[in-house]
Amino acid sequence: MQQEQEQQHKDEQDRKKAVEAVLVQSAPMPDDAVRVGGYDFSQGVDYAKLMASMLTTGFQATHLGEAIAVVNQMIQWRLSDDPVDPDEKEELKDAQTRSRLRCKIFLGYTSNLVSAGIRDIIRYLVQNRMVDVIVSSAGGVEEDFIKTMGPTYLGQFSLPGAELRKKGLNRIGNLLVPNDNYCHFEDWVMPVLDDMLKEQKEQGTLWTPSKMIHRLGKEINNEESIYYWAYKNDIPVYCPALTDGSLGDMIYFHTFRNPGLVIDIASDIRAINDEAVFAKKTGMIILGGGVIKHHICNANLMRNGADYAVYINTGQEFDGSDAGARPDEAVSWGKIRMDAKSVKVYADASLVFPLVVAETFAKTFKPKDNVTSKP
Repeated sequence: MQQEQEQQHKDEQDRKKAVEAVLVQSAPMPDDAVRVGGYDFSQGVDYAKLMASMLTTGFQATHLGEAIAVVNQMIQWRLSDDPVDPDEKEELKDAQTRSRLRCKIFLGYTSNLVSAGIRDIIRYLVQNRMVDVIVSSAGGVEEDFIKTMGPTYLGQFSLPGAELRKKGLNRIGNLLVPNDNYCHFEDWVMPVLDDMLKEQKEQGTLWTPSKMIHRLGKEINNEESIYYWAYKNDIPVYCPALTDGSLGDMIYFHTFRNPGLVIDIASDIRAINDEAVFAKKTGMIILGGGVIKHHICNANLMRNGADYAVYINTGQEFDGSDAGARPDEAVSWGKIRMDAKSVKVYADASLVFPLVVAETFAKTFKPKDNVTSKP
C-alpha cells in the first residue's frame, strides 16, 4: 500500500513537471513589438497594401519589406538630415547645398541577371540616374552588348548540354543564347579594340576597365543598353575581373592579330575607392555574390563602412564564403558601419529585385535635377 502511494506521488510530480515544461509563463512583450500578419485578399487586390504587408509576414517576406525600407532610406537621405560638423568645408555648411547632397548608391550585380530580364530594370535605373556607381562581372558587361545584337531565349534547366553544344546553343540556367550572338559580338568589338590600341600608341591613352566600358557604351549607341546610358549619364562602371568572360576571349584573340593593348586595373581601384572615401553617405545594393559583392564592400571599407546595405542572394554562410556572408560579417571588417541599416534577403534576385524597385526607385525617387551625390 505504501509503495502504491509513493508511486502515485511520483507520478503526480512527473505530471506536474510536464505541465510546467509545456506551460512556461511568457515574459511580457515590449509595447513596440510588431505583430505578425499577412494580406487579407477578401479586401480585394491592392498591390501597394500587399507589398506593405510583407514587412509583417515573417521569414524572407519580412526581409524583403526591410530591404524596401532600407533602399527608401538611401533614396531619401540628404546631408541636411545630419548636424553640421564644425570642421565641415564652408560650402557644405550652406543649407541649400546640404539639402541637395544625397546618398551615393553603389549597385552591384552578376552576369546572369543581365542575361535575364533584370537587365531592363538595371537599364531603367541607369537611364534615370538613380544609381551612382556600378560594379559588374565581365559577363554582366558583355551580355548587355550582346543582347543588342541578338536575343536571348527561354529554355529549360533540364536541357541536355551535349545536345545544346551540337546546336551551338549556350545555356544559362533556363535561358538559351545562340553562339552566333558571340560571333556578332566579336565582329563588333574587334575594331573598337583596334581603335583603343591606336589611341594608346598615338595619344598615350591609359585604358582601364571602367574607361573601356565607357568607350564600349559610346560605341554601341543603342538605348536598350545599360552601358549606353552609363556613358550618356557619366556613371562609372567598374569590373575588376573584366577578362573573365567573352570580353577576355576577345582581348586574348586581339593579342594575336594586333598585340599591345594594355588595360590598367590600378587606376580603377583608386577610382572606386575614392568614390567611397569622398562620399558623405553611401548605400550598397548588391545582387548576387562573388567579386562584385566584395569589390563594393571593400571600397566602402576605405570610409569605415557603408551607411546602408541591401544584399539579395541565395548564398549560405556555413562554408565561410563571402557570397553567403550576412551584413554583420562585413560590420566586423569595417565594410558596413556599426550603426548602419542593413539586411540580407535570401532569395533569387530575379524574383525579388523587381519588387524592390517597384516599391522604391519607381515610386519614390525624385529626378536628380539640382540634386547630387558628389560633395
